[in-house]
Amino acid sequence: QVQLVESGGGLVQPGGSLRLSCAASGINLENYPVGWYRQYPGKEREGVSCISSSDRIYYEESVKGRFTISRDRAKNMVYLQMNSLKFEDTAVYYCATRCIGDNIVEVSSKSDYWGQGTQVTVSS
Repeated sequence: QVQLVESGGGLVQPGGSLRLSCAASGINLENYPVGWYRQYPGKEREGVSCISSSDRIYYEESVKGRFTISRDRAKNMVYLQMNSLKFEDTAVYYCATRCIGDNIVEVSSKSDYWGQGTQVTVSS
């Protein structure tokens, strides 16, 4: 059984940092594209950043220069380092085995796995 589990969310002040982690069981993330998505209340999920199976990287425009996605192959993890957090970064963040952005389209209906989400709240 495949499971993705996000962690690292929490409450942070504007300008602060958080590192989100995406851990996988049942699959080797090294062989998959992995993306981070966020969802605002009442809105559709939107892509934040992703890393393709060949390690091409995409960032949504509003997070460029502030967020960094990375893989740790030894730990079967993908991270999202979030710096200079803003109020508008407040959302539930999900990781998923897909990468769509710019010229990258890697998603499969047979292996489109999602985590349960972690809340990120930026507040003073």
